[in-house]
Amino acid sequence: MAVKGTIGHRERQALATKKQVAGAARPLFAEQGYVATTIAAISEAAQIPAQTIYSAFGNKAAILREVARLWIVEADTRRLSDEALEVDDPAERLRRAAHWQVRQFETGYDIITIYQEAARTDPRMAAEMRTVWGFRERELEIFLASFSGQLAAGLALELALDILLTCTLAEVYRTLVLERGWSGEQYESWLADTLIAQLL
Repeated sequence: MAVKGTIGHRERQALATKKQVAGAARPLFAEQGYVATTIAAISEAAQIPAQTIYSAFGNKAAILREVARLWIVEADTRRLSDEALEVDDPAERLRRAAHWQVRQFETGYDIITIYQEAARTDPRMAAEMRTVWGFRERELEIFLASFSGQLAAGLALELALDILLTCTLAEVYRTLVLERGWSGEQYESWLADTLIAQLL
């Protein structure tokens, strides 16, 4: 009899299969493109039969969702953002925010670009990406709400959110780090200083 809260062998095997498929799919999506990557190619790279992959996921979009889920686990941004909310000093709270943003980009910028490509060609993926961005915006709004009475005089929450969203665009990270050669530490320092100067 299985103990409540534990998973059995089959469940562990299914999770391991999904992780193996996602691990094989991620570099293929990044190098070949989401559209060009086939289930057959993922099957070959993962060394898992295509039928098993179809049974586990159903379609390529579901594989990308698993890739993204594993990225979020790896980035650990939920814990980092929760810890930031517990910091009393507003400047330090923004430095923590800059840190979790850099962590997110460093561990998954490729996934962001994969989603952007998928969204350009698949209306369902475009709708899904809008949902993800909407969730992110709500999370950042909650974060900014913790600065009650600490934001710059006259700075409305909506404008503060606009500034935060703009400064943390993936395109800004790409320009400064991937194209201009900034280190992650330089980008994080710049982002934290900019947010402090603009919001406090």
